[in-house]
Amino acid sequence: MAVYMAAFRKGLGETGYVDGQNVTVGYHYLEGQYDRLRALMADLVRRRVAVIVTPDAIAPSIAAKAATETIPIVFGVGDDPVKLGLVASLARPGGNVTGINFFNVEVLGKRLALLHELVPQALRVAVLLNPANPAWEVALREVQEAARIIGLQIHVLKASTSREINALFDTVARERPDALFIAPDAFWVDYREELINLAARARIPAAYHNPNYVAAGGLMSYATNIADTYRQIGIYTGRILKGEKPADLPVQQATKLELVINLKTAKALGLTIPETLLATADEVIQ
Repeated sequence: MAVYMAAFRKGLGETGYVDGQNVTVGYHYLEGQYDRLRALMADLVRRRVAVIVTPDAIAPSIAAKAATETIPIVFGVGDDPVKLGLVASLARPGGNVTGINFFNVEVLGKRLALLHELVPQALRVAVLLNPANPAWEVALREVQEAARIIGLQIHVLKASTSREINALFDTVARERPDALFIAPDAFWVDYREELINLAARARIPAAYHNPNYVAAGGLMSYATNIADTYRQIGIYTGRILKGEKPADLPVQQATKLELVINLKTAKALGLTIPETLLATADEVIQ
C-alpha cells in the first residue's frame, strides 16, 4: 500500500501540492470492515474536507457519492462507473464525482483465461471472494461466465475475517482444486503472505489481481498498473484543489494491462510456461 500512496503523492506533486506543506492528506483504512463506510463518510462530510479520494474500491466510492453532493470526489473503480451510478457519462461526469476506471472487473475473464492457458490441465478452479465486499456478486458473475465459455468448474471460497482466511488452508487441502483464482479486494492486502503460502503449501497454481503478489512469490497476475492509476488520481485531486470542477474532468480509463509471471514459482510447481505467454508477458520474474 505504501507504494500506491507514494504514487498518489507523486501525482499531487505534479500539480504543485506536497503533503505536509501546502496540503494535508488524511488516510483511512477500512481493513475489510465495509460496515464502517457510512460513518466514515459522514465524518468526512462534517469535517468539510476539500476532496474525498476513494482510489481502489467500488463500495467506498458509492458510499462517498451517497454522503455528499457538494464535496468533490475522485474515485478509482474496477467496473464501469456509469453502470455503478457514479457518473452520468465518461466524457461528462456531471455532479461532484470523477475519477479512473481501472477495469478490475472487466479483466476477470481474461485473467481466468490466462490462468487456464498457463495450466491447461486445471479444470476445477477455486475462486476466493470477500462476501463483505458489496461488489463480490458482480465479480463472481464475471468469473462464472468466463468459466462457462472456457469449460471450467468453479468452486467458490469466501473469507472476510482473519479466522476465515486461516481456515482456507483446511478447505483447500480437503477440496484439492486444480487452481486458485483470487478475486480483487483490498482486504487481501494484509494477508498477501498467507495467500501466497496457502498456494505454495498446497502446490496449487494461483492467479492474482495485483503484480505485488507475484513479486512476493505468487505465480501470475494480469491487471492494470495500479500504481499509475493512483498517480492519475493524485493528478485529478490536485487539479480539483486548484479549482477545476469534477463535472469538467472526464473519467479516465486505464489503457495498460500487465501480465506478470514468476518463473521461480512456476518451476517449484512443476509447470512449463508456454512460449506464447512468455512472449506476451510484460514482466517475467526469475
